Amino acid sequence: MSDAAVPFIAIDEAEVDISAIRAQGAGGQNVNKVSSAIHLRYDIPASSLPDDVKERLLALRDKRITAEGVLVIKAQSHRTQDMNRLDAYARLQDIVQSVALPPKPRRATRPTRASKERRLQAKSQRSAIKELRGKALD
Repeated sequence: MSDAAVPFIAIDEAEVDISAIRAQGAGGQNVNKVSSAIHLRYDIPASSLPDDVKERLLALRDKRITAEGVLVIKAQSHRTQDMNRLDAYARLQDIVQSVALPPKPRRATRPTRASKERRLQAKSQRSAIKELRGKALD
């Protein structure tokens, strides 16, 4: 069985809304006057992604995805706006690529005979340990 290559999904830059904001945290005087952080907003339902990828993206339990289906990424780890913009795009691409392939369907299997015996052996050992916790008989 060979692993299928993950298809690359290109994101149209026209669908991405980017705004520069002031970064939070330490940075001295510079952080208070330069808008170097990036706020990236990507509207998943209105995007040109394939429908199955949209469904898997919206199904992600991610706090960055709003109730309306807008993915919001805040990048502020770099000092320059350009580096933060590249970082935000890379993180958006990573999130989209993570759901590019559909998950493999799970096939139900039966426990083996050995695993059943191991489980019963562990249960009897645990039972014996708990039996020793009772009151001592004279």
